[in-house]
Amino acid sequence: MQQAVETKQSPLERQLTVAVPIAQLETEISDRLKKLARTVKMQGFRPGKVPMKMVERHYGFQVRQEVLSDSVVKSFDDAVREANYRVAGTPRFEPVAAGEGATAVQYQAVFEVYPEITLGELAAVPVKRPVTPVTEADVDRTLETLRKQRAKFKPAGRAAQAGDLVNIDFTGKIDGEAFEGGSGSNFTVVVGEGRMLPDFEKALAGLAKGETKTFPIVFPEDYVEHLRGKTAEFTVTANDVAEPELPAVDAEFAKALGVADGDVERMRAEIRQNIEREVKKRIAGRVKEQVMEGLVDCASFDVPRSLVDSQVGRMREEAVEELKNRGMTTDNLQLPAELFAERAERRVKLGLVVGDLVRANSLSARPEQVRKVIEEHAESFEQPEEMVRWFYGQRDRLAEVEALCVEDNVVEWSLARMKVSDEPTPFDDLMGTKKA
Repeated sequence: MQQAVETKQSPLERQLTVAVPIAQLETEISDRLKKLARTVKMQGFRPGKVPMKMVERHYGFQVRQEVLSDSVVKSFDDAVREANYRVAGTPRFEPVAAGEGATAVQYQAVFEVYPEITLGELAAVPVKRPVTPVTEADVDRTLETLRKQRAKFKPAGRAAQAGDLVNIDFTGKIDGEAFEGGSGSNFTVVVGEGRMLPDFEKALAGLAKGETKTFPIVFPEDYVEHLRGKTAEFTVTANDVAEPELPAVDAEFAKALGVADGDVERMRAEIRQNIEREVKKRIAGRVKEQVMEGLVDCASFDVPRSLVDSQVGRMREEAVEELKNRGMTTDNLQLPAELFAERAERRVKLGLVVGDLVRANSLSARPEQVRKVIEEHAESFEQPEEMVRWFYGQRDRLAEVEALCVEDNVVEWSLARMKVSDEPTPFDDLMGTKKA
């Protein structure tokens, strides 16, 4: 096998020319046909007794293609290993025209290699770590939310207000014409819950049973494409208005939340533990996001185009699937690559940086670390042991946890080198909620 290496215009692109001797190919083709002849079945012949010429006539082309493909891949792998290249993405193979009397089949492989990654001064990267203590007021508000989730509704006997369950019939028109999804009957909505557009729910306040109201709604610019920015006129009739009746905070309520003996104080303690667990998770998420952004901004290298293109393809598929899940028609939908190019490049760049740090600093997931993460996650379930067995029962599930542990190791390694400062953060800001 002969080879020549040529660097193209891109710093990461390589072109490798490889020649595979024709004699070698013919020997391999002959060997495969002989092996096939021992088992092939043809009408009128017993297995293993089919004449070789017939085997060649029926299977020769297919076997030749398979041998050529396998030989190209193997010779390419050998050449890459000999040149010590780390191939990024999928190579593109192109045949080279052979002259008369050629003794070898030549092809060119065009591919990219992984870049050498250089990190800048991590000590200059700022990371603000939220500090959010959990108070009894936070427990009280969480308890109130849990009560609302278990509320029973009774006839209000008054006009609707925030928190009420309203049953409505509604029709919407744009320029006097009805539109898809703009009408409904016996539709229930909790005023202020956020299931409908804010202006729509706001218009329901003050509406009593049996009353009808007409009002305009301007669809936001991020709404479904055929409605965004347009003004619709809705006519709503209230069939019923019901107010919530919250359960008392007592032993029965505690049991409903999984506290077997109905101890209210134990219930509050468990609620607090759950809140603290969620706060810890949110803080870790914010810190990780800053660290990863810092690593990408601090790194300097060329990103393989082939990896970015593959990432764009995956992001396109995810976007189409998301639109489909929202009920939108996606037949023949072609989303332009430009929509995803920048995010795809940053995602690939981050993956390369993280992978390089893991290899260079032995940051792979440790078995005991994986076990701890799984057990901590399982604590919030009624049967933690079952959840632990579930994770260890399938390799894919375990791999997801290992990937999270690797990210945690990278974050820990990076924080020891970055400029970290604690930042007092209100509970609602951290959780992304609003005080009632």
